[in-house]
Amino acid sequence: MTALEKATGDVVLKFEPFVLHVLCQELQDAQLLHSVAIDSGFRNSGITVGRGGKIMMAVRSTLCLEVPLSHKGKLMVSEEYIEFLICVANQKMEENT
Repeated sequence: MTALEKATGDVVLKFEPFVLHVLCQELQDAQLLHSVAIDSGFRNSGITVGRGGKIMMAVRSTLCLEVPLSHKGKLMVSEEYIEFLICVANQKMEENT
């Protein structure tokens, strides 16, 4: 709260989840890993094939959180709501682990 009171610009509480990038030798390896990731609940996972043929599998979850707290130095939410958001972010961090 002390930091928010001193802020003069926009403040956003942001939580970004675990991301794992795996370089795969074969497309079928990436497809197998993708299936495992999706079945394990990592629904934002995907496969990218670069121009040089590099096959990258990204394992990503959906545990994102991004909430504006202040605008131009003015606090837009209550202290109680910030405490709630911190609990939510901490729960997401536990899930992420």
